[in-house]
Amino acid sequence: MAPPHSLAPLAAIVDSYQRLLGEPLEPGERDPLELARWLDESAPYCVLAHNDEADPRFVYANRAALNCFEYTWDELIGMPSRLSAEAPNRAEREALLSSVAEKGYASGYRGLRIAKSGRRFWIEDVTVWNLLDAEGRACGQAATYRRTSPASEPLA
Repeated sequence: MAPPHSLAPLAAIVDSYQRLLGEPLEPGERDPLELARWLDESAPYCVLAHNDEADPRFVYANRAALNCFEYTWDELIGMPSRLSAEAPNRAEREALLSSVAEKGYASGYRGLRIAKSGRRFWIEDVTVWNLLDAEGRACGQAATYRRTSPASEPLA
């Protein structure tokens, strides 16, 4: 079944990862459209991206990420990405994103996040990288992570 949204952001996500990290986001040989569909619908790990606005907004989240954050596509896409972290943790998140903007990518990050329900959870072994356009200019940032762990009780 085709997703109700465009897979176009995945081309930049996959290409930028390869260009900046020197390895494929998902090993193996696949047709680009087949890979995009698999990453979107079936990947056992989260992939998210936001644009490069002053207050970046989510432009992409795969099914695993939507499930992790407990949002639908329509709820998450367009939402300021800073809202994925609680206010006290936003400074740490912003420092990470600034470092990525300067260096191209960062790996091994661990950060506290909050789902729509208020459930708090850790994202672990996170890789964040710049999204590059066809000319190699940064146009946003993407992240992937394979592990989460529970944090303390949900917020009231």
